[in-house]
Amino acid sequence: MEAELLSGSFYRNKTDKKVKIAVAQGDGIGPEIMDATLKILEAAGANIEANFIELGEQVYLSGNTSGITTEAWETINNAKIILKAPVTTPQGKGYKSLNVTLRKSLGLFANVRPVTALYPYVKTNFPNMDVVIVRENEEDLYAGIEHQQTDDVVQCLKLITRPGCERIIRYAFEYARAFGRKKVTCMIKDNIMKLTDGLFHKVFLQIAAEYPDIINESQIIDIGAAHLAAHPERYDVIVTSNLYGDIISDIAAEIAGSVGMAGSSNIGKNIAMFEAIHGSAPDIAGQNIANPSGLLNAAINMLAYIGQPKIADIVKNAWLTTLEEGYHTADIFNNKFSIKKVSTSEFATAVIERIGETPKKLPLSTLANGTGKITIPEYKRKEENKQLLGVDVFIDWKGSNPEELGEILSNISTFKLKLKMITNRGVKVYPKGLKETYCTDHWRCRFVAMDAEIETDTPIYKPIDFEQIIALLSKLHNEGMDVIKIENLYEFNGKRAFSLGQGE
Repeated sequence: MEAELLSGSFYRNKTDKKVKIAVAQGDGIGPEIMDATLKILEAAGANIEANFIELGEQVYLSGNTSGITTEAWETINNAKIILKAPVTTPQGKGYKSLNVTLRKSLGLFANVRPVTALYPYVKTNFPNMDVVIVRENEEDLYAGIEHQQTDDVVQCLKLITRPGCERIIRYAFEYARAFGRKKVTCMIKDNIMKLTDGLFHKVFLQIAAEYPDIINESQIIDIGAAHLAAHPERYDVIVTSNLYGDIISDIAAEIAGSVGMAGSSNIGKNIAMFEAIHGSAPDIAGQNIANPSGLLNAAINMLAYIGQPKIADIVKNAWLTTLEEGYHTADIFNNKFSIKKVSTSEFATAVIERIGETPKKLPLSTLANGTGKITIPEYKRKEENKQLLGVDVFIDWKGSNPEELGEILSNISTFKLKLKMITNRGVKVYPKGLKETYCTDHWRCRFVAMDAEIETDTPIYKPIDFEQIIALLSKLHNEGMDVIKIENLYEFNGKRAFSLGQGE
């Protein structure tokens, strides 16, 4: 996958032919801000052809639980580019987020959110803020794989893949190099999630070594988010996984002045989607007071992506000039720097009237000066030596004494397997657990080879066969145990690939 890049988006199309865009007007304030945005693009000379598609609340309520019509999918696959206003997902009844569906179904692996202060015209405590957040967009907890396993316990699977890590981290470094950014910061929580976040961090360090011209640093997400909120000027490009990226993207937008001002790009190998980051705001829908800036900024990134960066600069500079001259919608209106409080349509008219002008104080938009290419190579899987060492059997057991359960399981005759430990909510409760540990009805019971050396500070596991696990499960079933899940324990290339219990 290779393409030139401008302003955080792939610079993809250089012809004079009109570019087809799948346009979703959205819900709530969506139609109003989309109308304003398209009028500005048309006035600036954007060479696009809007193809309107149906998705969102009305599609959901018509009985389509996906929120998008078959015809819309066809238009998207034909155009390859989407400009989308915010949509509403009805509450309850099992409706899935359309945003997540689009990102995952279309392979939009990178969410790119540039956040720049517009001080003093948009109030912020951080006038020098200029941060780009590159968020992995497809996996992590947003895989949406959840189960209720016992009366007390539900689980959500956190999926982190090596190809997913490689794509998003390389994208962040390529972006930084293409636009003269100096530093890439990785935010993770691998002090707790040593395998999942540990993989993300490991890949970050490996790829960072290929970019010696760019400073790299790693931060634990909690302190990183705190520092971002207090000192955003310290950051340049941030790369992180899906959930963390979702959270810090909104933190960054809010402290820059307004979530309503920011747009984002969702980039895939063949398709890209551009959208505002705010919601559909149904409480102000139809009142012609919404700020279209977030969607307009998304459209500016879209123009760069489709090979019209000069038009993108014209639009953005007219928008910046409008802000400088004090024509502000209600959400950013203030007495000191605002000249006139304008409606959605009036704001669009003000921007159109300033096409061809450039800002005097805010930084000039120079998207057309972007240089370099982003290259995301195809993933090549490296075969590893995989060895089965044991199994974690999860049991729904209503007792409260882990010693009792441990005695029952230890006395079950199995085919060369023995009980190593029992944990509850990740904490070791057998053998030698603490009485103070609160236990639910969800027990992880680890079985290993009979000849494994488990009484040492550094346990030595021995290989087992899967047939031993099948025999164990049969024994447990015959003893009346409610087995709800198993996880095989492996080592890869001689390294343990499973977590220990807390206190183990």
